[in-house]
Amino acid sequence: MTRSRYRFLGNDAPYFLTMTISQWLPIFTRPATVEVILDSWRYLQAHRGFRLHGYVILENHLHLIARAPELDRDVQRFKSFTARQLIRVLEEAGARRLLTMLRLFKDEGKRESTYQVWEEGSHPQRIEHEAVMRQKLDYVHNNPVKRGYVDLPEHWRWSSARDYLGQPGLIEVDTRWLDS
Repeated sequence: MTRSRYRFLGNDAPYFLTMTISQWLPIFTRPATVEVILDSWRYLQAHRGFRLHGYVILENHLHLIARAPELDRDVQRFKSFTARQLIRVLEEAGARRLLTMLRLFKDEGKRESTYQVWEEGSHPQRIEHEAVMRQKLDYVHNNPVKRGYVDLPEHWRWSSARDYLGQPGLIEVDTRWLDS
C-alpha cells in the first residue's frame, strides 16, 4: 500500500493547501463564484476557529494557508458545501457549457451527485517554520504575477497580498502567524 505524502498530520500548525476545479475548468471568472469561496471562509472563521493566513483564487484553482482545530474536516465540509453553492450559482447564471463539462467529467464512483466540481484532495503541506511560511506566502501571492495577469501581487483582487502590505482585503486574514 502506498501512502500519499499529502496528508494532515495534526491540526496544531498551519497548512498550505491547493484545491483545483475538475479538469481545471474556469469556474472563478465570475465574482459570484468567488464570493461563494469567500463566504464559506467567513463562515468557517466565525464558527469553526478557522484562521486564514493567506490565499489566492485564480480562474480554476485556489491556494490557501490556514489552520483550524479540525482543519482536515473543515476542508471536506468546505469542498462539499462550496460545490453545491457553485453549481447553484452556475445554474442561476445559465452557464450550461460549464455545467455540462462538470457533469461529463464526474468520477463514475460519485453516484450521490450529478456534477464533480473539485478534483480529489487538497495536497495539505504542514508549515512548521517561518522560512517555509514566507516561501508559501510568496508563492501564493506571486501566482497571478507569474501567469501575467497583473504586474504586482497586490493588484490581484482575490488574494491576501494587500493584507500583508497593511491594506484591507476582501476577507479577514490573520497575518500574525509568527506568534501563533
